[in-house]
Amino acid sequence: MATTVPGSEIVTSVLNMISQSLQIPVIIFLVIFAIFAVITLGGLVAEYTSRRKISIDSLEKIIYSISNAGSLDEIKNIIKNARIHESQKVVLIKILRANSLSNDTRHTLARKLIEAEENKFGKTLEKTDIVTRIGPTLGLMGTLIPMGPGLAALGAGDVNTLANAIIVAFDTTVVGIGSGAVAYFVSKVRRRWYEEYLSDLDALADTLLDKLKE
Repeated sequence: MATTVPGSEIVTSVLNMISQSLQIPVIIFLVIFAIFAVITLGGLVAEYTSRRKISIDSLEKIIYSISNAGSLDEIKNIIKNARIHESQKVVLIKILRANSLSNDTRHTLARKLIEAEENKFGKTLEKTDIVTRIGPTLGLMGTLIPMGPGLAALGAGDVNTLANAIIVAFDTTVVGIGSGAVAYFVSKVRRRWYEEYLSDLDALADTLLDKLKE
């Protein structure tokens, strides 16, 4: 004969109430994540079509041109006419305008400008990283939550309730894993793009700072 711990029924009821109350919020968040994944994937395609890839040869030519420039105006024209991202030009022009500052101050300003670019990219990647990690977790929650009542209904012979619970469980699993997979793909591609962008910007900024020392 099984014994029941006093108060266990109350605790079990509370846990069941909490888990069941989470079902609607979990489904809502999964719908939001699915919409976000579609929009983000479209944004990735748009970003790819407008992305300007800088070859190592082009970067090398720009570095040599800046190093061999004879005046600040010439450097400014080189930067403006260079086939690099507009945001990279903005950063380099700001560093160029800091020519009147001391060498250490220029380096500090350049570092802060590059950090600002890193933070901007970090915020963009943060969103997809969150979906990558939380999407499958919510999908698992959406799978387990309806299975409790479904199995209880099976014990009572209510097959329809069990079937509906299984459908909800499968749908939430697919949406959660799918959203996470799309977000992971977008994060992976964008992270590579942004690393190349920052690497090129670092090289150009170092070249410009060395030139301004002269």
